[in-house]
Amino acid sequence: MKQNDEARVRLCDDGKYRWIYEMNMLTNPTIFLTVFKIFFYIILAGWLIFGTFLYLIHGDFQGFLDFSKGALIAIAGMAGLTFLGVLLLSAMYGGKYVVLFEMDEQEIKHIQLPRQVKKAEALSLLTALVGIAAKRPTTVGAGLLASGKTTSTSEYKKVRRVVARRALHLIKVNQLLEKNQIYVPDEDFDFVYEYIKSRCPMRRDPS
Repeated sequence: MKQNDEARVRLCDDGKYRWIYEMNMLTNPTIFLTVFKIFFYIILAGWLIFGTFLYLIHGDFQGFLDFSKGALIAIAGMAGLTFLGVLLLSAMYGGKYVVLFEMDEQEIKHIQLPRQVKKAEALSLLTALVGIAAKRPTTVGAGLLASGKTTSTSEYKKVRRVVARRALHLIKVNQLLEKNQIYVPDEDFDFVYEYIKSRCPMRRDPS
């Protein structure tokens, strides 16, 4: 089996789809954008609240301009710090973010593997677990979760929005208080996107 085929989405004998995705943390801006948006919205909220109520309402237009300049400087500073943080995180992970996905009729799981795990090791683990899925299906999910560091689970019935970002190999599955990021290889992107959105009773954004 070719390496590209090994990384593709597989239907296991326990009825779940599983695949491994390896993301280059330096060329894919997803992590940077995700972290930066958090800081950006915090600064934006502060600018709207303090800038509007403390300056504009009192007619202090110059104060508002000065405050706005400060907010822009803060945004630029946060962008720089976020970029440095991503570089540090990338160095810790060897430049690669390896993640396992598990998908069935009810939910999809994003399972972050330990930073020392390489793609080849993760694929070997997945292959071994797929082989025993038919005999011991209840142990497969437990084994995969045990190998993971952090797991994000999205139940389709709770999903409010699904957004496809094909250029980034990314499908955003958003619930009210949790946003899940699903990475999919090109060959299986359409299949996974259609599978997820067809099971979510919500508005879908086009790819």
